[in-house]
Amino acid sequence: MRDVVILGSTGSIGTQALEVIAERPDRFRVAGLAAGGGNVQLLARQILEVRPAAVAVAQASAVQDLQLALYAAAKDRGWNAGEMTLPRILAGPDAATELAATECDVVLNGITGSAGLGATLAALKAGTTLALANKESLVVGGRLVTDAAAEGQIVAVDSEHSAIAQCLRAGRREEVRKVIVTASGGPFRGWTRQRMAEVTPDQAMKHPTWNMGRVITINSATLVNKALEVLEAALLYDVDLDDIEAVAHPQSIVHSMVEFVDGSTMAQCSPPDMKLPIALGLTWPDRLADAAPACDWTKAGEWTFEPIDHEAFPAIMLAKRAGRAGGTAPAVFNAANEACVDAFCAGQIGFLDIVDTVGAVLEEHLAGPVPNRAEGSVSAADVGSTFTGPDQVTVDAVWAADRWARTRAAQLASGEDAADATRPFA
Repeated sequence: MRDVVILGSTGSIGTQALEVIAERPDRFRVAGLAAGGGNVQLLARQILEVRPAAVAVAQASAVQDLQLALYAAAKDRGWNAGEMTLPRILAGPDAATELAATECDVVLNGITGSAGLGATLAALKAGTTLALANKESLVVGGRLVTDAAAEGQIVAVDSEHSAIAQCLRAGRREEVRKVIVTASGGPFRGWTRQRMAEVTPDQAMKHPTWNMGRVITINSATLVNKALEVLEAALLYDVDLDDIEAVAHPQSIVHSMVEFVDGSTMAQCSPPDMKLPIALGLTWPDRLADAAPACDWTKAGEWTFEPIDHEAFPAIMLAKRAGRAGGTAPAVFNAANEACVDAFCAGQIGFLDIVDTVGAVLEEHLAGPVPNRAEGSVSAADVGSTFTGPDQVTVDAVWAADRWARTRAAQLASGEDAADATRPFA
């Protein structure tokens, strides 16, 4: 029996993880749930179904709504007063981090965005197995995360990184030549930059394979999601960025591959279903029988692979630039992108402007101090603007860079200093 804490329980990963757990009550027990607080009705139903000891809600204002939703859900089930014991409720922006530090066997981090960094570090400090679906926390934290982790403590839940881990079992680390991360290509695979100039948020939200949240769906359309996964792969498996290649595979059956020095390539294949990597994240290194359907080899099918058009989709090359710099650069890449996704969905910028603006913010960060600033004087708005290298980076420096990048990207998206938002990379 494994006690599991699920962070981001009302999101796509969290809800599917609870489905996996519900099918194996003899294998798992839910010790805690964490959610943002935007869907208290769903969270209340989850609490009644799995009866966790503790629940974390990021929005403190949602606690009373959650309590009311719990009583209403209990009444709908015909429960009488006294039949339900309320869990301990933690509230506020650090609630998930506090919950991640509680005693359990596995923490599944399915929080969206860099907000998951605190919970990632807390779980690692507690010595708990971290099933990581929150790639952003690893990307922005970089070596702060990998140095905090014991060997084997982080288990990847992203389908691509779960696939890489499975393929790596086929050989020794020194026998690996290349890691190949597959991408569906998103809804605009094969489009030119010119054609994508008029893309709308509704079009970008129509992913051909996966049903995901807003940010990750837009990121998949720009290939920023794949860019983050390249950085994640480098950190998780200690592979040089030059030895990681992304390739478009629209069928999403081959989730990633590892090429070995003798010319052999190992691939992990399964129908696109996140329950398989989620289950593996909860049980690693063991497999959970019948976690998801297997490929049907009695039916004809076709698997195709295409090179990424880096001119049309420059996000991966830009992310590699940030990854090679290390330090606070990946945090700036991620934060600027999240701000640009918001701006795109709000109609402030075009689709192509998302990555172009991220590139402008990153280049400004790497270039050094803000021009024309009085020597020794740093305004509140400029804190975090200056690049901090990998040898000096701290959690505080990461958060400062994150805040600055969001503010700077929002400024450029709103038209402030628009002349500076030139495309700074090929």
